[in-house]
Amino acid sequence: MPVDKELLEILACPDDKSPVREEGDRLVCTGCGRRYPVRDDIPVMLLEEAEPPVG
Repeated sequence: MPVDKELLEILACPDDKSPVREEGDRLVCTGCGRRYPVRDDIPVMLLEEAEPPVG
């Protein structure tokens, strides 16, 4: 299930405060590219849980 649109509009990367976009089961920072998991429909916006940017 996708993240609620209204929630997605207010979420930001905890590192650089950039907006995030949804890509599959991850939220991806539009600035630094860190990828945050979504578990049980809940975004886990913790730096220690983030995956490094792809590429």
